Amino acid sequence: MSALRKWLLTGLLVIVPGVITAWVLNWIVTTLDQTLQILPLAWHPDRLIGFHVAGFGVVLTLVILLVVGAVASNFAGRKLVQWGDAVVHRIPVVRSIYSSVKQVSDTLFSESGNAFRKAVLVQWPREGVWTVAFVTGAPNGEVAAYLRDEFVSVYVPTTPNPTGGYFVMVRKSDCVELDMTVDSALKYIVSMGVVAPADPTHVSSK
Repeated sequence: MSALRKWLLTGLLVIVPGVITAWVLNWIVTTLDQTLQILPLAWHPDRLIGFHVAGFGVVLTLVILLVVGAVASNFAGRKLVQWGDAVVHRIPVVRSIYSSVKQVSDTLFSESGNAFRKAVLVQWPREGVWTVAFVTGAPNGEVAAYLRDEFVSVYVPTTPNPTGGYFVMVRKSDCVELDMTVDSALKYIVSMGVVAPADPTHVSSK
């Protein structure tokens, strides 16, 4: 029975990563293929070549992102974006949703933003219990005035799904800055501590 158990676990270790990877890729490709719906029906790849090929939506999405980024990077494009923002901000309800989403996206994707640029070690959910978190910024406004001391905003992701988690504010002095990259920290969290990042002292000594 021990041999059968060993074979079963070995089979799971080989199959599970491949199956999950294929499922995630299939979900991404299927979702992005929905962008083909913006094209006229006569321009759909299925119509042009006569059969379905998955992935054209990924190419179209990349092209759209590159074109929009190129246009928005010049003077006329920035003015157009500013005009669009001004129009949206005049629409009730929509402006609230749009402003919130835009603030988050600007923080996450802006080259000058600091969100998710640093992994830290914090005590959570109680003193003496440690977990890996990501610095997302610093409190400001009324919250900062109330806290008075130097605090940082951190995101504590759940495992194995880091898209869910908790937003907490902790004293900067209580955070331990880690040398590991954000990618390494995410792998550490998703693997529930199985895939430990390399020791930076060992890496630097090589």
